[in-house]
Amino acid sequence: MSSSATDAGAAYDPLPLAVELIRCASVTPREAGALAVLERVLGELGFRCHRLPFESPGTERVDNLYARLGDRPPHFCYAGHTDVVPEGERARWSRDPFAASVADGVLFGRGASDMKGAIAAFIAALRRFLDRHGGRPPGSISLLITGDEEGVAVNGTKKVLEWLKARGETIDHCLVGEPTNPDTVGDMIKIGRRGSMNGKLTAIGTQGHVAYPHLADNPIPRLLRMVAAITAEPLDRGTDYFQPSNLELTSIDVGNAATNVIPALATAQFNIRFNPLHTSASLTRALRAKFDAIGGAYEFAVHVTGEAFLSRPGPWSSLVAEAVKRTLGREPELSTTGGTSDARFIKDFCPVVEFGLISQTMHKIDEQVPVADVRALVDVYAAVLEVYFAAGGAGHAAPR
Repeated sequence: MSSSATDAGAAYDPLPLAVELIRCASVTPREAGALAVLERVLGELGFRCHRLPFESPGTERVDNLYARLGDRPPHFCYAGHTDVVPEGERARWSRDPFAASVADGVLFGRGASDMKGAIAAFIAALRRFLDRHGGRPPGSISLLITGDEEGVAVNGTKKVLEWLKARGETIDHCLVGEPTNPDTVGDMIKIGRRGSMNGKLTAIGTQGHVAYPHLADNPIPRLLRMVAAITAEPLDRGTDYFQPSNLELTSIDVGNAATNVIPALATAQFNIRFNPLHTSASLTRALRAKFDAIGGAYEFAVHVTGEAFLSRPGPWSSLVAEAVKRTLGREPELSTTGGTSDARFIKDFCPVVEFGLISQTMHKIDEQVPVADVRALVDVYAAVLEVYFAAGGAGHAAPR
């Protein structure tokens, strides 16, 4: 093999960049140098880079990065995040979570799977694609990288999209590099996500002595009836593309340390993951109707982190699936399983699907990914770029 071929192969290897990114301890909302690394690398490739810090009352400042190469359609965007969840109990890790060590062909570190490995794979694929096309895409390529995906998601992708809209900038199609595969790279493409909402229900009573219940109003039995009313029946049976919605209790609390006092308040907290048969508003109305039927004073607060959405199968999902099949020989399942992602914001801006690494170790102690998987992902991403621009995009009116 010639030295030039060896040099080219090294340029397309995602491992050095993945290691460099993992060594930035970018726990939300800290940037820790991760975006600076990407800004340097993308700047060298000719991208116009914009560092976009946003903050809101009651939240911490978050840095984001938007980089674009080209100024004509079709416009392909790769979206992801460099922020990671905390490492947890560091003593339980077999290796330093931010050392990005490689052992027996496996890359260890916080963010290896979710999702610094995928970002490195995309940039390696991008280098290969640009080298084949004289350093300029036959259209536009951008990267939207946030530092707020694992956090409250207030100052990240959502605000970058608002910034793009204010500039009159549009995206034709977006690929999010979240870890979508349950077992093997090529198993699954995400074409939607369930919505998520948190509820906090507080039954309000009157505090009093347990020996004089007629002078008090115990909220606990009423809270239990309310909880029973919302958990007695399934919310639905699912749809063609979505599993059934589920309501899961996460806490029931009274906070009463005394054994001879009837408490004034009793609180239950729960999360609902819901499919498009519902919206957060329709669920809130239905829950309130059940609480009202029980009667008594209560307070009910809802925090919505995202509505359910479906990027209906069409040209865009078919293009990505074809790239997976072409490179890996697998027919990926089109799925909506899992938690939320920033695709919930992007879907209002353009057609979006998600494809990345294996999800088994994300957020866990000893998060890891086989180096071979990261390199396989380079091939898939490069194929996506080739097919996308060869076709002149995936159809600007692709359904979502």
